[in-house]
Amino acid sequence: MSSSSKKLCATLLERASVPVDSSEPYSIRVHNQKIWDRVVAQRQLGLGEAYIDGWFDCDALDEMLTRLVSVDATNALPFRPSLLMNVLRSSISNNQTRKRASLNAKHHYNIGNDLYERMLDKRMIYSCAYWLNSDDLDSAQEAKLDLVCQKLRLEPGMRVLDIGCGWGGFLEFAASRYGVTGVGISPADEQVRVAAQRCADLPVEIKNCDYRDLQASQGRFDRVLSIGMLEHVGPKNLRTFFAKCEELLNPSGLMLHHTIGGLVSKDHSDPFFDRYIFPGGVLPTLAQISASVEPNLVIEDVHNFGLDYDRTLMAWSANLGRHWASLSKIYDERFRRMWHFYLMASAAGFRARSLQLWQVVFRRKGVDGPYLTIR
Repeated sequence: MSSSSKKLCATLLERASVPVDSSEPYSIRVHNQKIWDRVVAQRQLGLGEAYIDGWFDCDALDEMLTRLVSVDATNALPFRPSLLMNVLRSSISNNQTRKRASLNAKHHYNIGNDLYERMLDKRMIYSCAYWLNSDDLDSAQEAKLDLVCQKLRLEPGMRVLDIGCGWGGFLEFAASRYGVTGVGISPADEQVRVAAQRCADLPVEIKNCDYRDLQASQGRFDRVLSIGMLEHVGPKNLRTFFAKCEELLNPSGLMLHHTIGGLVSKDHSDPFFDRYIFPGGVLPTLAQISASVEPNLVIEDVHNFGLDYDRTLMAWSANLGRHWASLSKIYDERFRRMWHFYLMASAAGFRARSLQLWQVVFRRKGVDGPYLTIR
């Protein structure tokens, strides 16, 4: 162990008010002193892997990580050459080509529906809930779905495209409550299978395909949306994505995209999330989104309710805690620690306001009449 590594980490922990081997729930309890070299060498990836490997524990991991994010601890660490390849690979190559996008989606969404069924709400909505007037996860997710429907001004008979439809929860809700017809697409086999079953008795078609495979010649849509999809598009593909959405949208149509967003425009992934959670995923910024829709689309509304994602993630974690006895027969302890770190690190990002959650509404340039926003 390098004494300089431990000294640097101690300085950052003190700045973040995170104790070591103390009684506070957000204290780090160190089991392997090599952790300091690992963190200095690999930053957040080193910290995450150290947790997966059991090199430290923390009862309130979310709070500990929130404190570190709040002082921007990662960027206070030196940038080592070992991290450069991730940045260069993302900068040079397109990590979300058709083939890679399919593989990336399968990496995360094909790990087994047992996990998602126990972690999520009854509709299996894997995105931020809307807690304004809700006290439980099921109602908060339903409130989010209804919020999207209202912002899109859905009416009976409208044709709706859901890009990255997940397990079909939104289209099931919109078709049942608002009388629309719809098409949902996803490249993840398990999601497509469940979504098709969920929507089997509704005027909804579920397709296993990439958004780039859709053609306007097969029919346009009155409304186009995505919920938790832009994070997977990649900065190199944002203009292509929005151009495809515009191509598929009827002239007077509305479009909404619900996405996690960052504060700094990047073209590379977080190394921990890239390796373990969402390969190739890059969080867009409002600047990147705005630049990608020029000059034909008008941004009518931007709604940030990122703090609601903190509460959503903690609800998911609580669900897993209640059900882990049954899940432990399927997923091992390393997976449990990896997944817990993912949920808590995400909650920390939203709690510290480093991460945002935006719903952005678009229309074509030249469409008459005001857009009156909904909250």
